Amino acid sequence: MTDHSVANHKDDSVKQGFAVGTSIAAAVLLLTVGILQIFQGISAVAKDNVLVFGPEYTYQFNITTWGWIHIVVGILIALTGFGLLSGATWARITAIFLAALSIIANFLWLPYYPLWSILIIALDVVVIWAVTTWDTDRV
Repeated sequence: MTDHSVANHKDDSVKQGFAVGTSIAAAVLLLTVGILQIFQGISAVAKDNVLVFGPEYTYQFNITTWGWIHIVVGILIALTGFGLLSGATWARITAIFLAALSIIANFLWLPYYPLWSILIIALDVVVIWAVTTWDTDRV
């Protein structure tokens, strides 16, 4: 006879390991997005030559204003990443909200630095996916 309790125990530990791995990956992605946002903001505030100034854009702000927006959003995202890494439940909802806010900010930032914005938007989408698919019941 086979012992089903041993097989169930192995299934539970695999599921728990996957849940923990997903949560750590989401937290690390959030930290990465936050740090990249901060660098993007610093680049805009410093009026770096990396930024491209194109024709007039509907959502045009001063570059320094955009820089501070990205710095503040980046700091909030990085702090939420630390919260998610520590297992705080508030960090999950905050992570989804801030990643969505980051997507909007980077969509509006597209004319200034398109490749960087697309990279951040893609990472934000992965963060939202990772946080929403994380099942805390398995941990």
